[in-house]
Amino acid sequence: MLFGEEQKIVGTGDRSLHNSIPPELLERFDPVFVDYYNKYNVGRVYRNEVPIEEFRKNPAKYSPVYGRAAGPDIYRITEEKCPVKGREIGVRIFEPAPIIVDGCAKKRGAYINLHRGRWVVGSLLTDHGYCKQRVHGVQGDLEAFNWIRQEKANEFNLDPDRFAIGGPSAGGHLAAVIAHLCRDNKIPLRLQVLCVPMVDIQSAITPEGKFDWENCPYYSYREMELSAGMTTARVQYFINNSWGLPPALVFTAEMDPLRDEGEAYAEKLRQAGCEVYFTRVKAAPHSFVVLDGVLESGKRFNARVIEALKMYLA
Repeated sequence: MLFGEEQKIVGTGDRSLHNSIPPELLERFDPVFVDYYNKYNVGRVYRNEVPIEEFRKNPAKYSPVYGRAAGPDIYRITEEKCPVKGREIGVRIFEPAPIIVDGCAKKRGAYINLHRGRWVVGSLLTDHGYCKQRVHGVQGDLEAFNWIRQEKANEFNLDPDRFAIGGPSAGGHLAAVIAHLCRDNKIPLRLQVLCVPMVDIQSAITPEGKFDWENCPYYSYREMELSAGMTTARVQYFINNSWGLPPALVFTAEMDPLRDEGEAYAEKLRQAGCEVYFTRVKAAPHSFVVLDGVLESGKRFNARVIEALKMYLA
């Protein structure tokens, strides 16, 4: 949500400029985001406008980075390799200083973060600052989740019964899936944090990879087709059973094409008896979570997630 006095929006709204904000949406965005977006994004080619191979050659060329809070100093940050089906994935571990009780390090809970990147882009750097804000973090998937619980719990003084999982965008989708798998396999999980999650791509995109204008059940895909930070074209580019799941902290962004499917999933969780804490972040783009250095909504998001992790991992 927005905080503070109403501000005049200073933006272009000129659709002749490449990837500019549509005039009809301009006044609905947080004005701070508009200023930064016009400075760093307008006129640039986005990653969905080039072949994925071209993007991977030089990600920085198509991904302007700004607005991310640096995060606090961390006691220790290390990297390890986790074996996954004949290959390895990188894992970055963020540790607070150990708490010593009677000469022994106290067991602690852990938050496992699955980075954003629409399943095909992104890396350990993608959510580095995001994880520093949360103090505990690991990036991976179900294999990495089990690897941490089974192989690394003693090494890092972790209590395997006090784990939470989460992530933004595609990471939110993966976190939701792992929450289901934990439930199915009777693996304890205290909390799932789903931020602007992409949870129902099947209903919006045809088998051919095109946006399904006629049958898509989510109005936000049409309303925010050309929104800043995420467009329907970008979603298109990257191409029930909810009882017994852990409590869910769900955030959607008002100006995000993925808004309605995230809210539908939150409601489905609630109807299935899941404890759900839901927030639609007003005037926010899809990317608000990585703009916590400049947007009040990003700062409030961090504070709420940290509050929840302290409560559920205590």
